[in-house]
Amino acid sequence: MTTVVAAGLTEAEVAARVAEGKTNDVPTRAARSVSDIVRANVFTRINAILGVLFIIVLSTGSVINGAFGLLIIANSAIGIIQELRAKATLDKLAIVGQAKPLVRRLTRSGPVSRPMMPSEVVLDDIIELGPGDQIVVDGAVVEENNLEVDESLLTGEADPIAKDPGDEVMSGSFVVSGSGAYRATKVGREAYAAKLAEEASKFTLVKSELRNGINKILQFITYLLVPAGLLIIYTQLFTTGAGWRESVLRMVGALVPMVPEGLVLMTSIAFAVGVIRLGRRQCLVNELPAIEGLARVDVVCADKTGTLTENGMRVADLKPLDHADVGSILAQLAADDPRPNASMQAIAEAYKMPPGWTATASAPFKSATKWSGTSYDGHGNWVIGAPDVLLDPSSPVAEEAERIGSKGLRVLLLGSSDRPVDDRAAPGNVTPAALVVLEQRVRPDARDTLDYFASQKVSIKVISGDNAVSVGAVAGALGLEGETMDARQLPEDPERLAETLEECTTFGRVRPDQKRAMVHALQSHGHTVAMTGDGVNDVLALKDADIGVAMGAGSPASRAVAQIVLLDNKFATLPHVVGEGRRVIGNIERVSNLFLTKTVYSVLLASLVGLAGLASEIFDTDPLPFPFQPIHVTIAAWFTIGIPAFILSLAPNNERAHPGFVRRVMTSALPSGIIIGIATFVSYLVAYEGRQASVEDQTQASTAALITLLVTAVWVLAVVARPYEWWRVALVAVSGLAYVVIFSIPLAQKLFMLDPSNLEVTAIALVIGVIGAALIEVAWWVQGSVLGERRRLWK
Repeated sequence: MTTVVAAGLTEAEVAARVAEGKTNDVPTRAARSVSDIVRANVFTRINAILGVLFIIVLSTGSVINGAFGLLIIANSAIGIIQELRAKATLDKLAIVGQAKPLVRRLTRSGPVSRPMMPSEVVLDDIIELGPGDQIVVDGAVVEENNLEVDESLLTGEADPIAKDPGDEVMSGSFVVSGSGAYRATKVGREAYAAKLAEEASKFTLVKSELRNGINKILQFITYLLVPAGLLIIYTQLFTTGAGWRESVLRMVGALVPMVPEGLVLMTSIAFAVGVIRLGRRQCLVNELPAIEGLARVDVVCADKTGTLTENGMRVADLKPLDHADVGSILAQLAADDPRPNASMQAIAEAYKMPPGWTATASAPFKSATKWSGTSYDGHGNWVIGAPDVLLDPSSPVAEEAERIGSKGLRVLLLGSSDRPVDDRAAPGNVTPAALVVLEQRVRPDARDTLDYFASQKVSIKVISGDNAVSVGAVAGALGLEGETMDARQLPEDPERLAETLEECTTFGRVRPDQKRAMVHALQSHGHTVAMTGDGVNDVLALKDADIGVAMGAGSPASRAVAQIVLLDNKFATLPHVVGEGRRVIGNIERVSNLFLTKTVYSVLLASLVGLAGLASEIFDTDPLPFPFQPIHVTIAAWFTIGIPAFILSLAPNNERAHPGFVRRVMTSALPSGIIIGIATFVSYLVAYEGRQASVEDQTQASTAALITLLVTAVWVLAVVARPYEWWRVALVAVSGLAYVVIFSIPLAQKLFMLDPSNLEVTAIALVIGVIGAALIEVAWWVQGSVLGERRRLWK
């Protein structure tokens, strides 16, 4: 037991340290500046490629063919706006969800402790500590009362470390049990964990399966683009014999569609919009891939207290077992607890008249031991905790406690010990004095949330430190099926533990180290695991789970390590997070299909035209100019990719996430791209009349090739948009009609260099396009059979 030995800094001393810059000025999360965001979205590799091609086109004097340059502005503007919105959302929520240390300052009326933002801490501040508190800056302990600190997040050392006055504490660690205070010795960027925290909190898309998959796709595209690009540059500039302006325009017309200009942008937008949408539901996403990751989760480990039940408790009943004044004893224990947990808070509210005994020793509550206590001068040693831990589980009192717990109630035993509570052998022999029955309210939204996960084939494992029978009763009331097990009977062997976890649903009397081991065991069987929790005993499991979800009202330590924090403390928010993840994954897969298909047919068409150009040199035949000018491929992208991709990337999507993103996209886009490329080339060959063709004939041949390309590309959009809803059908229909309008208006024909007036050539182009569309349809059904996916036209 210790008394207050440090009064804290005065206002004048604080002001002096602020003036000297001795403040905790660690940048907040999402600290990317506006200039950084603008720079990152403007100076991209894709913008550089398009920018060079844009300048080349302008050098020919054809301004209309430079319309694709607007993509540079659009890509940059959309990316900047969305990231700034996401940054503002993250910054605002981060302030709400930030851990606020209890700082002691010296005022005229004496020492006063109040919560402050971490940035308000200055050098030499006195910061108070209690169970679950995160240590925000480095310091030296000045007061302690059974203070134990967990430094595993920094050092990997799993066992809590007892701290005495003068011992060092490091930022990034957290208090497991006991209480105390420490003096800040290193603040700001000098603190141990400051640099780690700064890196971890940036707005980033790293470690994302979706992002990694897109990078693989871009690598594949690069391998295709380089040889095809060099081939088309050579043949268009040196074999066609056309004027330099015409050759340059057709060369650029071949290169522009090879660049997947919107793929990365659409992915970034989808994530950023997900952050904003979840922010409106008071859900703070500490790591963006968590949105995607939770959509892939197939096991959710849910802590009972604070997750399935509400945090608050009330004393429902008190069953005295001897003639002691148990009410006074409970009141005194509650009054002497400097940082009461939820159970002790409920007891303090029910019993408010402590007798004023003098404490000589205390033992704080620990998740590993399941009890706490205080020794009093002349009034004995009193402990309170789990009946089946403090007593022989087969004793009548322990059996009575289990009978009461089977109704879903929490039962604590108040007892007297034969030795001081700080004795190494404590609690020793415990004589029962009373059973304290506590009642927790099940969250009204818990059952619907569990039903949702069950419908999505996501397994739920309820893991709690409470009595197994009590936990099983709560799980049963929520409709969860499966066996209940006392974690003290769990096997130590990881493989056997994993098998047990597959068989049982509910676990009681789980220690913090067991929670972590259970997460590891599930992961070893190939499961993607989400862990929800709010207490200090959940921290290690939250950190090691694939996705850690903490409650906003939980301990600062649990919020610090979780990827997702539910600031409104609603378990029912989780389905919305899952929904956002599925929207991102499903929609980006659709968008990737569109962009990759475009790249494949562009590279194939350029290669075929280039090879034909080489053949013309070898066999002295008519060279083959590329069919399209830049404006043609620009308008082709408007309604087959650009606008539809933007709409599809933000649309609702509740389909389950499946692994194998790259394989599915490749097996879909490659056949479609090959079909479009060959169909377009055939259509162009049929319409092209050779070197002697007039400008009008060449325009008609280009128009025929474009018609074939558009018919097949719109059908790819029709396939990607499945399963249909009314708005998806409308999107495909409007996209197709938009091209009908463009080809029908004389002004548009002149502006975009189109000539569909040769009905025979146009009809052949349409027929080839329809055949290509039919082949794409067949390929879609065959792909479903190969991948083992059931194909559906309608929802």
